[in-house]
Amino acid sequence: MQRRQGRVNAGLLLLLYQISQVGLQNIPTVTLGVLILNIFLFLNPVRPLSQVCLSVHEGFYRRNWQRLLLSPFHHADDWHLYYNMVSMLWKGMMLERKLRSVWFAYVIAVFSVLIGVVYMGLEFTVMRILDDPSYEMNCAVGFSGVLFALKVLNNHYNPGRVSSVLGLQISSRYACWVELVAIHFISPG
Repeated sequence: MQRRQGRVNAGLLLLLYQISQVGLQNIPTVTLGVLILNIFLFLNPVRPLSQVCLSVHEGFYRRNWQRLLLSPFHHADDWHLYYNMVSMLWKGMMLERKLRSVWFAYVIAVFSVLIGVVYMGLEFTVMRILDDPSYEMNCAVGFSGVLFALKVLNNHYNPGRVSSVLGLQISSRYACWVELVAIHFISPG
């Protein structure tokens, strides 16, 4: 798992364009901070992706707990960053205004760590059920799990809405689950 070097980051440029279209003054403080942190760590990673990604082997067996903190804020490539941060921009703007900045920052911090714990628990469970040790080596980075949790929270605070998933109109209550399955099939891993 290594990021490609020496190329134009079209996803990053498009993300910066999206942010400029919204306007920095219109983005709540914590949401803007999360965007800046993720962009900064994309441009200046703490370590190579292979040393920050989270897996059962690295996180649990080797007790490399810092990966719980680092993996959500690193991205595999510029398009991974783009999709995650555009999603964060919209979810953050809706939820931070509803929850207020301090509570929203707390939610982001808790979700960032808990998602890694849940990920390792699921990988460990699948490894045991299927008796396939390769699942303990699956290594993940990115903010997608936190975004999924934010979407569930947003649906809780805004019930009765309808979302379009792959062109289908679905109640927002179920849309996040349909999106999760669709993402798995469209972009496994």
